[in-house]
Amino acid sequence: MREEEIIKKINEVIDNIRPYLQNDGGDVKFNRYENGVVYVSMVGACSNCAIANVTLEDGIEAALINEIPEVIKVVNEN
Repeated sequence: MREEEIIKKINEVIDNIRPYLQNDGGDVKFNRYENGVVYVSMVGACSNCAIANVTLEDGIEAALINEIPEVIKVVNEN
């Protein structure tokens, strides 16, 4: 996949996850994609949530890696 296609797919996957985060008062913002790594910012209630790392790894990262083979990791830039 070309980088533009990867970024488009990343945004689609994040958009599918977003309603679950928003139900708890949080959200995630896509920042950039570089060398297989997706950089995001957890915002709202997610920015200072005790389980934000679990949400990031078990939810967002798992979904992105499952849907996009080029993605190897997701990093929270908060």
